[in-house]
Amino acid sequence: MSSPTNTPSDTNRTIPPEISSEIRRLIHDLSNALEIVLQAGYLLSTADFDPSVKEWAGLLDGGAQQALTIHRELREYIRQHS
Repeated sequence: MSSPTNTPSDTNRTIPPEISSEIRRLIHDLSNALEIVLQAGYLLSTADFDPSVKEWAGLLDGGAQQALTIHRELREYIRQHS
């Protein structure tokens, strides 16, 4: 996943504090939900299942890792623009 590109007009914009606060709250809640998914995926990967279930667990982990990357990008964007 590539990082978002900032145009010159984007880099000078500041997110209003009330919006920034709400986005930070949502990012925090997303972080908690991602932690549950990542931990459950890890536990599934350690269990003794047939290969097809292991494959699904791998897909789950891949999707969770992508969501974690997006989460980090959102956090950084908010930090830079607040």
